[in-house]
Amino acid sequence: MKRSAVLVMAAAALFVFVARVRAQSPAAAAANAKAAPGVAAKDSSHPSISGVWFMRGSMVPAIVPQQDAPMLPYAVEKQKASRQQIDPELHCFPPGVPRIWVIPAPFEIIQLPDRVLIYHEFQHLVRQIHLNREHPTGADLIATWMGDSTGRWEGDTLVIDTVGFNDKTRLDVAGLPHSDALHTIERLSLASPNVLQLDLTIEDPKAYSKPMTAHRIYDRKPGWEIGEWICEENNTYIGVNTPVTPEK
Repeated sequence: MKRSAVLVMAAAALFVFVARVRAQSPAAAAANAKAAPGVAAKDSSHPSISGVWFMRGSMVPAIVPQQDAPMLPYAVEKQKASRQQIDPELHCFPPGVPRIWVIPAPFEIIQLPDRVLIYHEFQHLVRQIHLNREHPTGADLIATWMGDSTGRWEGDTLVIDTVGFNDKTRLDVAGLPHSDALHTIERLSLASPNVLQLDLTIEDPKAYSKPMTAHRIYDRKPGWEIGEWICEENNTYIGVNTPVTPEK
């Protein structure tokens, strides 16, 4: 078996998540019972996408099939180099966007007047989608693992615009690279009251010759709560920096 295939399988195995119903306190259960799925949020002009969601079907490691990725020389060389290194995510670093969407762990969306929060069980990451400001510019835009996200509503669709990434993450579990020029646009909408649809556009003019698109479906999980996730526990990759043996 090729080393690249082994890496994908190892990464997938690390993140295998057995879907389970979260135990709720009586207070939490009562609160959920009052909140019917699909009912509009406090701002009745927008649908409620609040609640806990989980990916439909099995994990697909590639956000975009490798053969469909229009890689420029920068991306080709970066991928070659990354294959000689241990995936930063295995060292408990954040996975970045859009990779977070292919990890089989639930997430909770919380709608606030000025922000939408996406609280991931994986690493307990919290994304803040700012509805009332633009992206910082120049030196004020600090490169981060998950980027800077702003949002706006287009009808019933929440459009999330994210820039300001560092170049340390990978686009997906399969290992597609990106540069610090990465720009993602995530469109979240309800296909039905309990079905969330993600339509994703990935732009990176340093790494790819044209934008790429992807789609994912998530199911609402009434009664679920975000559980504990300790990346460091029993993680044999912590402290290991030995490069991967090159493929022959």
